[in-house]
Amino acid sequence: MKLNEITDNEGSSKKRMRVGRGIGSGKGKTGGRGVKGQKARTGVAIKGFEGGQMPLHRRLPKRGFTPPFSKDYNEVNVGRIQEAVAAGKLTADAPVTIETLLAAGVVSKRRDGVKILGVGEISAKLAFEVAAASKSAVAAIEKAGGSVKLLTAVADAAAGA
Repeated sequence: MKLNEITDNEGSSKKRMRVGRGIGSGKGKTGGRGVKGQKARTGVAIKGFEGGQMPLHRRLPKRGFTPPFSKDYNEVNVGRIQEAVAAGKLTADAPVTIETLLAAGVVSKRRDGVKILGVGEISAKLAFEVAAASKSAVAAIEKAGGSVKLLTAVADAAAGA
């Protein structure tokens, strides 16, 4: 067998139908488009059109609202931070900020800051400087002897003054 002797199997490929090339071809005159009308013409785009009736996508109600100035925080549970402390990736001598959490691999992107959530247990005495924190997280951190400083509260106070 040589490369120039290789051929497709018999019947594996069909020849392209040439449309609109005379009545003897079987696809002459209207070229398989039926008779007259909008869809027999070229350039038809009637995807959502329902013959003048209000289309379905306009009949259905719009739902929801996306606030334009919402913040996208990295949400981190206190249990996850305790795991990082136990693994030696976070230490109590420096405050826990977005930079230290990025370096420790607790969060992967910077986003609009960090929000601490209260799922899990924390026993390390840590100082947090974060954008937001839930009440349960603040309670758990203060119970362990740590402190929470909210950065957005400081920014909001400066903007309001």
